[in-house]
Amino acid sequence: MAQFAVIGLGRFGSTVSLELIRLGHQVLGVDSEPKFINRLADKLSYAVIADATDEQALAELDLLRYDAVVVAIGEDLEASILCVLHLKNLGVQQLWVKASSKPHHTILSRLGVSRIIHPEEEMGLKVAQSLNYPMINQYLSLGHNQYLVEILVNKHLEGALLSTLMTGSGDEVKTVLVKRHGKLISPVPDNFILETDDSLVLAGPRSMLKSLAPRLA
Repeated sequence: MAQFAVIGLGRFGSTVSLELIRLGHQVLGVDSEPKFINRLADKLSYAVIADATDEQALAELDLLRYDAVVVAIGEDLEASILCVLHLKNLGVQQLWVKASSKPHHTILSRLGVSRIIHPEEEMGLKVAQSLNYPMINQYLSLGHNQYLVEILVNKHLEGALLSTLMTGSGDEVKTVLVKRHGKLISPVPDNFILETDDSLVLAGPRSMLKSLAPRLA
């Protein structure tokens, strides 16, 4: 069980906080608005009313003992930047910050924030990818144009040889595992025969995964 602090309990911050709680972690929720604190006080491990732009108020929260701090302040650019500056001054190392725009991202990057989150943009990309490739259940960017995707095997691929479908991908695309009837199969043998409702988890460059998509549609 880890400990996390989430500063800003709007829609994004509250969602992050509640999911971390569901996953079994301890969460400190911080917001300057009493209504947000009151709404989540009985659901979080700790909930505190505090001004995130006040360095002394942040210092009193002893945030260095947390595994990571998430700054989920919404549209108030000044408050977000001041909060990040104070957290940096306090020595917080694991810092995740929500950016509301490209200029916001640029400023955060120059402040040395390595974990910058764009929730609306990232969700928009996922929706577009799901619409374009409906057979893809999930995808995750690994950086450097490398992606991890989960692909559901449709009925028309029943009995197909996996190695045949992967022809032409060379060593660029790896079959990480196959999920079948709630079980994980890994490593996946070359002579693996697909069944309906199998889930393939593949890793590789976006361009190569994109070229494979029509065969799996």
